[in-house]
Amino acid sequence: MAKSKSMVRAVVLSVICACMSLHGTSVSAQTPEEGAFVVMRGERDTLAVERFTRTPTHLEGELVDRLQSYRQTYSADIAGDKSISKMTVELRKSGEDPKATPMQRVVMTFKGDTVFAQVAPYPQIQRLKTAASAVPYINLSFALTEQALRHARSLGTRSIGLFVVNGGQTVYGVIASAPDDTTSFTIGSTEMRIKVDANGRVLGALVPSQVLVIHRTDAVTTSLAQPKKDYSAPGDAPYKAENVSITTPAGHTLAGTLTLPRTGPPAPAIVTITGSGQEDRDEALPSIMRGYVPFRQIADTLGRRGIAVLRMDDRGFGESTGNPLTATSADFADDIRAGLAYLRTRPDIDANKLGLLGHSEGGLIAPMVAATDPRLKGIVLLAAPSITGRNIIRYQNRQALEQDKSIPVAKRDSALNVAMVKVDSMSRNVPWMRYFLEYDPVPTAQKVHVPVLILQGATDWQVLPEQAEQLAAAFRKGGNRDVTVKVFPNRNHLFVTDAVGNPAQYSQLKDDKVGAEVLGAIADWSTTHLR
Repeated sequence: MAKSKSMVRAVVLSVICACMSLHGTSVSAQTPEEGAFVVMRGERDTLAVERFTRTPTHLEGELVDRLQSYRQTYSADIAGDKSISKMTVELRKSGEDPKATPMQRVVMTFKGDTVFAQVAPYPQIQRLKTAASAVPYINLSFALTEQALRHARSLGTRSIGLFVVNGGQTVYGVIASAPDDTTSFTIGSTEMRIKVDANGRVLGALVPSQVLVIHRTDAVTTSLAQPKKDYSAPGDAPYKAENVSITTPAGHTLAGTLTLPRTGPPAPAIVTITGSGQEDRDEALPSIMRGYVPFRQIADTLGRRGIAVLRMDDRGFGESTGNPLTATSADFADDIRAGLAYLRTRPDIDANKLGLLGHSEGGLIAPMVAATDPRLKGIVLLAAPSITGRNIIRYQNRQALEQDKSIPVAKRDSALNVAMVKVDSMSRNVPWMRYFLEYDPVPTAQKVHVPVLILQGATDWQVLPEQAEQLAAAFRKGGNRDVTVKVFPNRNHLFVTDAVGNPAQYSQLKDDKVGAEVLGAIADWSTTHLR
């Protein structure tokens, strides 16, 4: 699926891809080709910028994904049939020096239907099965997808395999003619329509289902800078917003925004916890919904009730430092503990009236913290899981396979088993995944004795609605007598209006705001328990 508030961090079964015509002459073998691609939502929001240089035997480039705040640099060797025989990818924060030690370095060698991958700092070499014709792909890299389609043209095929670097999955794209002299390239349910020139160069493209516009430019001066976000309070707000920096015991810093009443006695406060995948303090999903900023909405709602809110960029994301690729959910829980410790040092915050609010994986982390911090006044859990990560990922992969019409029904069970084998293989080198697969939320819930509010969307496909009552039962079994559950009709995993709840259709929803009834439930409960 496209980037959503999924509990799955690295298994991605659909990607955005570009394509090029199977006809036309090749780029000159004498002159290196230089250029840039700019990916935009509509004509206003720049989501990614990529610079690249290509020769007949080599492709290198750098891609800044503004959604993820990461810079990826890659270097690939090109074989005679336009395939890629070897590629190195390095991952850094977007604002870091390109020569700084990367958070992660992946070296992949392609031989037949096997990829030999080494992910630094881990010494093991993984053997991953793929399609014999597959080429590596990084989401939003159109230089790589253009290379993939040049390989398809060399093979004389209209179907090509893509080995998705983030997750190790192999997906297939189908090339076809489309109206208006464009070429269609479809992966699963995602179609891109592009314009190409006589040499097969992608001039521009559209992804209608995700409202994406892709421009190509030969001006390699296109900015890769990450624009600074504005987290100030609205002009009419009865609260102020202060940007803060919190040093953790692990040595990294967490950048955040603290909203708190302008006047009055020390305020009660809540710390927000994002879900899986690194996100900013607003828990924004700009690639899916431009206006979806749930934690900013919650901070505004609670701020108008006199409750302070601390929301922080995740470790290694946005303005926060640290390496999320070596961390687990337990480590992220320590980051939240650091946020609570910071609040307890402030004279304008009531240290005895603190709570937590977590969404998705954040709803798994909040009980971890509450189980070890009896001073908390309560926790709010939005779409929190009650089962292990393995069961969640298995269910989500099954849902994705059932939506993929290119996979025959008779082959879906075997495809699911293959996907889970790859998850296990990947988990050996991904600490977060290894921890998440086996972590059971129930024993921790039974140790939590502070008040709990569990909110759930009735159409949630990612954490099923019945898990809300299952989780509540676990809290109550441990002796907790203050557990409240609310399920909201026609609300999905993001708590926006959605009668179906399919994550693949999030970008098509007209509503991109958390519902007023959800915000009201959070505010009423928090006012009662924290004030």
